[in-house]
Parts: sequence; C-alpha cells; structure tokens
Amino acid sequence: MRFRPCIDIHNGKVKQIIGGSLTDDQDRARENFSSACGAAYYADLYKRDGLKGGHVILLNPVSSEYYGETRAQALEALSAYPEGLQIGGGVTAKNAKDYIAHGASHVIVTSYVFRDGAVRWERLRELERAAGREHVVIDLSCRRKDGAYYIVTDRWQKFTDVELTPCVLDEIAGYCDEFLVHGVDVEGRVSGMEEGLVRMLGSFKGIPVTYAGGIGSLEDLEHFREVSGGGVDFTIGSALDLFGGTVPYDTVKQYR
Repeated sequence: MRFRPCIDIHNGKVKQIIGGSLTDDQDRARENFSSACGAAYYADLYKRDGLKGGHVILLNPVSSEYYGETRAQALEALSAYPEGLQIGGGVTAKNAKDYIAHGASHVIVTSYVFRDGAVRWERLRELERAAGREHVVIDLSCRRKDGAYYIVTDRWQKFTDVELTPCVLDEIAGYCDEFLVHGVDVEGRVSGMEEGLVRMLGSFKGIPVTYAGGIGSLEDLEHFREVSGGGVDFTIGSALDLFGGTVPYDTVKQYR
C-alpha cells in the first residue's frame, strides 16, 4: 500500500476541488484549496521525497480558455520530475506519445476509451500501440447510481453504461499497466472513503490499483488499509496539510 501524490491543475493553478462540482460551464468548480505555488514546486517536492507514480491531472477541457495555462503547468511538472509522474486529462492515442516524450511515466485515460456509454475496445488497442501498455493507466473513476458504481467520463460529468465490477477490471487489465479510481462522490469532501468500492478494488488481484476520494484522517487511512486488505495504493488531496488540510504529509509520505 503506497501513497501516490497528486497535482490537480484547474484554470492554470494547482488546486484541490470537490470532484462532483466540476463543470465545463464557465470552468467552474467548488474549491477546497488554490495554491500560490506552481505545479513544478510540488513535482520537485515529490522527487526529493522519493515518491513515484503520482498523477498530474488537467481539469480543463481542450476547449477551455484556460487549457493552455493548465497544460503549461502540467508540462513544467513533468520536466521537474521526469519519469516520476503520470499525466491525465484529454489524453488520446494521438497525443499520448508526446506526453511520454515530455517525461511522463504513464498517460492516464478515461474519456477517449469510453464513448457513447460503452468501452471502445478499438481505442484501447490504439492507445496500447501508441504508448505501449507499460505506459498506460486507465482511469475508472466512478459515481454511485442505483446502488452500483458506474464509470464516469468528461471530467466526471457524464455517466457511462459501464458498471465497475471485478469482471470489467479483468477485461480492461490486459490493455494497461495500472488503474486509477476516484470515488467521485466523496472526492474532495474529506468525509470518508467509498467503502464498498474500496472493498471491491481490494479483492482484485491483477495489476496495481490506486484509489482516491474521501480519506480525511490517519484513522481513515488505517480503516482504508483494513477494508482494502493493504493491496490498494491511495491518494490524499484536500485532507493533506500540503493542500490546507490536517493530515500530515510528512507522515503519509512514509508509505512508499
């Protein structure tokens, strides 16, 4: 069980947001934290502390007036910590190789491989050919609907028809190196994890999985270990003192 740090970039700034509040309409989101430091500052910190496999997420769409600033921040982070960070947000088979060339260890992809509510298997194959399976992370972030967890796309705004199950994990695992799963409904709320989701991810014995969403204290982190069985990596964002919260980064960074 390892700590995977994060650098979330929205409107050109490193932020922590409430996941379910993100909307492309006027690039709005409810913020928990907005940093005066650039993305490269955090990348350099993670590098110095020996933390690998963290993710840089561009939270603006390509159509946004802020996209250029957001992407520039992301590239600065990759430059500061080459081969140490993964990058996601608008990644496709066409630009994946470029991000790898800029220093990303992996590209993180959701929307490109989920279209019209379903898995586009041909796009998974295109992505694998473009970047190499060893450089691909599939983001299976999800929200609860009708008592189940459904994968969401387009910066967590659109539900797919794909329920996240152990069978789906098994099917997609053949095309990627890792999974990243945000519990979107609790993302940024510091209100506790999606326990059912974490339990299901803990039962999966395939490729590495990183969970993000709701871990708000060291007690929550220990509960996460118990529920997941200790086999799932984790991200803490808004709750971390690094981003204005109370969970000590100096403690959490020891999980590596």
